[in-house]
Amino acid sequence: MIYNRFVVCGDSYSEGMTDEMVDGLYRGWADRVADGLAKKSPTFTYANLAIRGKLLPQVIQDQVPIALTYVTGPDTLVSFHAGANDALRPGFDAALAKERYQGAVRKLAASGATIMLFTVLEDTGNSGRGSKLWQERFGAFNKGVREIAAEVGAIIVDANQERFFSDKRFLAFDRLHLNSMGHSRCADAVLEKLGYEFDPGWRTPLPPATPTPWIKERAVGVMWFFVFALPWIIRRLRGRSSGDGRVCKYPAPISWPKR
Repeated sequence: MIYNRFVVCGDSYSEGMTDEMVDGLYRGWADRVADGLAKKSPTFTYANLAIRGKLLPQVIQDQVPIALTYVTGPDTLVSFHAGANDALRPGFDAALAKERYQGAVRKLAASGATIMLFTVLEDTGNSGRGSKLWQERFGAFNKGVREIAAEVGAIIVDANQERFFSDKRFLAFDRLHLNSMGHSRCADAVLEKLGYEFDPGWRTPLPPATPTPWIKERAVGVMWFFVFALPWIIRRLRGRSSGDGRVCKYPAPISWPKR
């Protein structure tokens, strides 16, 4: 399939946090994939509706209806990845999230577009009660993703098939979002899945990490708490999100690469 249009729906992962900045915007795996898709289509266009911090109902209500207006047929690739922010919240209702997620995917698939879905990495390399809860919630979430992908014939990109992705060196300092190296590898994984040109080196694990001195690890942990964890907690208490007041990168399909 030669894709002539790429439409992206989602949250921070699809927005591109925390990749390199280009023209004041995070680049991200989706922009990198658009670069690859554009090589085979002189009329290629790209829209990215994703906004950091958005919950599943917000993506469904605010982004999916817009994405549907951009579908021109199976040569439109629609990426949908939402629900991870919901799973991180207290009181997460897995059954309701699954119902909402699968309903949105069915609606997107009914448009005739080619649909691409993602699982969430379950084994992050961490341990403890929080890690166990993460695995339980995202294990159930991923099961729902795989079910609906099989039902509608969607393409599914499953990070859990590559264990090396649990290497923390693919994450930014916030310990949650991919860094540039992580986004680059994700983009190549997607391009391979789509049958496009890709760098086969994306599967090569990083060399063994150099042990970090205990005192440095503790200092970094304290800094991380005050720079990222504490502000996150304060936003939750205030009922606010990192995406409040933000707009998406490319709200309508544009020629790509940008001219």
